[in-house]
Amino acid sequence: MTFNLKKYLNTSMEAAPLAVFRIFFGLMMLGSIVRFWAYGWIEKLYLEPEFHFSYYGFEWVRPLGNITYLLFLVCALSSIGIALGYKYRSSILLFFLSFTYIELMDKTTYLNHYYFISALSFLMLFLPANSYFSMDAKSNKALRFQRIPKWTIDSIKLMLAVVYIYAGIAKLNSDWLVDAMPLKIWLPSKFDIPIIGELMTKEWVHFGFSWGGALYDLSIPFLLLWSRTRFLGFFLVLFFHIITRILFPIGMFPYIMIVSALIFFDPALHQRILAIMSKWLRADKSVFDNGKALSFAHQPLHKLKYVLVSVFFAFQVLFPWRYLLYPGELFWTEEGYRFSWRVMLMEKSGYAQFKIVDSVSGKWFYVDNSDFLTPFQEKQMSFQPDFILEYAHYLKSHFENDGHKNIAIYVDCQVALNGRLSQPYIDPTVDLTKEKESFKHKTWILPFKDEIKGI
Repeated sequence: MTFNLKKYLNTSMEAAPLAVFRIFFGLMMLGSIVRFWAYGWIEKLYLEPEFHFSYYGFEWVRPLGNITYLLFLVCALSSIGIALGYKYRSSILLFFLSFTYIELMDKTTYLNHYYFISALSFLMLFLPANSYFSMDAKSNKALRFQRIPKWTIDSIKLMLAVVYIYAGIAKLNSDWLVDAMPLKIWLPSKFDIPIIGELMTKEWVHFGFSWGGALYDLSIPFLLLWSRTRFLGFFLVLFFHIITRILFPIGMFPYIMIVSALIFFDPALHQRILAIMSKWLRADKSVFDNGKALSFAHQPLHKLKYVLVSVFFAFQVLFPWRYLLYPGELFWTEEGYRFSWRVMLMEKSGYAQFKIVDSVSGKWFYVDNSDFLTPFQEKQMSFQPDFILEYAHYLKSHFENDGHKNIAIYVDCQVALNGRLSQPYIDPTVDLTKEKESFKHKTWILPFKDEIKGI
C-alpha cells in the first residue's frame, strides 16, 4: 500500500480532539503561570540576581525589571484566550512570544518541558484549534467547522511521539541501563515517602525504573496510536507520570503530558468531554455541529503553512543529533545536550574557583562566586562549560569597570558525573577571557576519564 500525500492532506476528521487539546493546554499553561507567580519565582529567578546567563545568539533577551510581571500577566491572559478560543490567533501568538521570551531570559532555568511548551505553542500557530467549541467559532460562522484536516491533529501526536522516542533513545546508554545511574543516587533519598519509600532503597527497584523508563518512552507512542492498546497505553501514561510527580519535583509537566495523551483517543471521547463542559458552562454545543469541513486545498497561504510545519518537524527530528558533530562524551561536555529531549539522565555536580590575574604584574586573587551569583546559578554554572565561559567574561567586565587592568581569568573546576569521583573539568592554564562562545567544540574542556557506551 502506497502513501498518497495529497489524499492524506485532504482527509478530514472531527475537530473535537483539537478543541479539547486547546482547552486543556490553555488551562494547564494558566495553572503553570499562576503557580510560578504564587511561589515568588519571578522575583527569585529573574529580579533578584544581578547577573543572568544567556543563550548564545539571544544575549539581548533579558529580564525587564518590574515589567517582567507584566510579561507573565500577558502570558497568563493569552493562555485564557487559548482555552476559550477567544481571538485564538492573537492569543497563541502572544503566548508563544511571551512564554519563549521568559524561558530565554536566563538559561539557568532551562528544562526540557519548557522547551516542549515553546515548541508546541509554535506548532499551534498553524492549527485551526478555534474551529470548534470556541468563542471565535461561536461569534463568527466563517470560522466554524465541525471537521478539520486530519494532519492538524496528527501533528500534535507526532510532536508527542518525538519527545517520547528521543527521550527513550537517550536512555540507551550504559550508565542508565547497566549501572542504573542516576536513579541509584536519586531514589534512596525518597525513603520517607509513605508506603513505597522502603522500596526506593532496593537495587532491583533502581534497575526496574531504569529499564522500565526506557521501554515506556520507546513504546508509549505506538501503544497510544493503536486502538487495541490505547487504554493500556493511557493507563501507563497515568501510572508513569503520577509516580514521576510523587518522586520528583517537576511541576506541571506530568499533568501536561497526561492531558496531552488524550489527543490519541477517538473523537467520541472528546465529544463526551465537551458535552460535560457545555453543561458546566451552560453552553449550547449543538451550534458547532454544522457538519462543515475545513479544507486547506488550493490556498497559497496554506501551502506555505505546509512548508513551515514540515521545516519545524525536520528541525525537531534532526537537531537532537547535532551532538554527533562534537568530540568527547556528551554527558561530560554537554555540547549538543540541550533541546534534545534528554530528560533526567544525569546527576552532575561541580566546584569552580575563578582566579583573576593581572597578566603584567602577576598579582592575583580568587573570586567569591556568592558575591555575583545566587546559589542556584552557582550550582548550574559549576559543571556547564558555556556557563563557565560566560561568567568568566562577566567577571572580566566587572573588574575592568572597577579599575583593574590586564585581566586574565583562570578556573580550577572539578566535576562529578553519575556517582563517579570528581575529575578536573576545565584546563586551568587557559585564559578564559581569550575564548569566545560559538558553536565550535570547546577545546579547553578536559577529556572525560571514563566511557559511557550507547547512543
